[in-house]
Amino acid sequence: MSKPFKLNSAFKPSGDQPDAIRRLEEGLEDGLAHQTLLGVTGSGKTFTIANVIADLQRPTMVLAPNKTLAAQLYGEMKEFFPENAVEYFVSYYDYYQPEAYVPSSDTFIEKDASVNEHIEQMRLSARKLCLSDAMSWWWLPCPLFTVWEIRIFT
Repeated sequence: MSKPFKLNSAFKPSGDQPDAIRRLEEGLEDGLAHQTLLGVTGSGKTFTIANVIADLQRPTMVLAPNKTLAAQLYGEMKEFFPENAVEYFVSYYDYYQPEAYVPSSDTFIEKDASVNEHIEQMRLSARKLCLSDAMSWWWLPCPLFTVWEIRIFT
């Protein structure tokens, strides 16, 4: 039996958050393919989305443009949903230099990379969950090197 998404927070939505939560939930229930939640840094966008996840009880994939923001959101979602599986998937390279040719100096630069084994283990955990029976949601096609996700499953 799967666990429901239970939001762990001492705070309740306030200010514009209740309206944003309601409008996002209505949009999802109406089948809107795209919605935007805008807010300044620290305005509670992540908390707002966590409330939507808890209210609608839907597995969710969160995408971010870089590893720094990905790690921040992963940590916040782990705190919001400590009883649920929150997975993290980013490129496992700490450093990646593709091969290159510099015509002006007739120089060939070999590919060089450094793999982070801890991140690789986290990627494998996320893949395992994706391939399990717990997966009942759609997958977004994304370029390999720009995608990361946090997956919250019961």
